[in-house]
Amino acid sequence: MTAIGSYFKIGPARLFVHAAVLLIVIIWLIPTLGIFVSALRDKDQIVVSGWWTAFVGSTQTAAVRLGTPDQQKQEGASYVISGNVLEGQAGRAVKAFGNRIQQPAAFKAGETADLGDGETLQINSDGSYRYVKNTAFSPDQRPKRIYASVSAPPEFTLQNYNTVLRGEGIGQSFINSLTVTIPATIIPILIAAFAAYALSWMEFPGRGLLIALVVGLIVVPLQMSLIPLLRLYNEIGNMLGQPSKTYPGIWLAHTAFGMPLAIYLLRAYIAGLPKEIIESARVDGASDFEIFVRIVLPLSFPALASFAIFQFLWVWNDLLVAMVFLGTDKDHIVLTGSLNALLGSRGGNWEILTASAFVTIIVPLLVFFGLQRYLVRGLLAGSVKGG
Repeated sequence: MTAIGSYFKIGPARLFVHAAVLLIVIIWLIPTLGIFVSALRDKDQIVVSGWWTAFVGSTQTAAVRLGTPDQQKQEGASYVISGNVLEGQAGRAVKAFGNRIQQPAAFKAGETADLGDGETLQINSDGSYRYVKNTAFSPDQRPKRIYASVSAPPEFTLQNYNTVLRGEGIGQSFINSLTVTIPATIIPILIAAFAAYALSWMEFPGRGLLIALVVGLIVVPLQMSLIPLLRLYNEIGNMLGQPSKTYPGIWLAHTAFGMPLAIYLLRAYIAGLPKEIIESARVDGASDFEIFVRIVLPLSFPALASFAIFQFLWVWNDLLVAMVFLGTDKDHIVLTGSLNALLGSRGGNWEILTASAFVTIIVPLLVFFGLQRYLVRGLLAGSVKGG
């Protein structure tokens, strides 16, 4: 009975946690789904309807002109101009029409509208129409303009992605971001793993001070070090006769900014590894390097993967450091820089912006879902083990 009572006591709390997680997932998923759907729609559909209507079609008002007077045919005492306002637009249908912009849906499709002066107009849902007048149409008369409410079926296209990747330079920026992110993720992990092992299992003077220094560096705002570090880069570049804004430069910058957190997370995990394993390896004559490579690294994969997610996402989504240490020329600009430029030059083209945004987030999504099973285990392992 006690176990059953305990279960029902924690039941509501567990239910609340699950409901909260589900709510967070929905809040995150809805905008992402909106970006994905909008990127597959054309400009006209985005303007007239929201992305949530993409699967049921859209309705828009179109201005069309009827046939010219030389197309008229006499039928009894009346003169008729016929044709189709949806010619070449397969799958679309007319829902209503009107002869004034103020009332574009004054008459239902299939209804005969009295336009005055002996003129009538009938437009069917398939776009076919009969424009009838009791006297002949004047040769100088301009084609009649009418307004039609046209429904379009759901349409999806990959043209937006083609435009973005080829015409807007996003494809090159995508390669630039990969060139920056992959080394800037691997380098700090390698260095931090060595440092974390040293701070966990090697005895040397000042180890405690170094650990305190690492923790202190975590809270230093990145923006404080940007200008001094850039000045240092420029001075070294002038001494060596090399440009300061290069890929190795931004790799080192991201490595420096990510190192404190990397060392802190990896040390918490490595310090929690069983002491007996390390001591047994030393008794067998293994050096610290062999212990690190053959024992510590394989056992620390969850922690390495969890930090890799953080570092990859941070570097991939970074704009400030990339602009400062790499620049914004077309051969070096990263994805976030290109997307920022599009906001200014193509701010009204939502189909271009959403396609660009989805190209930007697709790689972080793949990285996260590929390594997410290690995330929580890597972050929490150091807090539940003693070392």
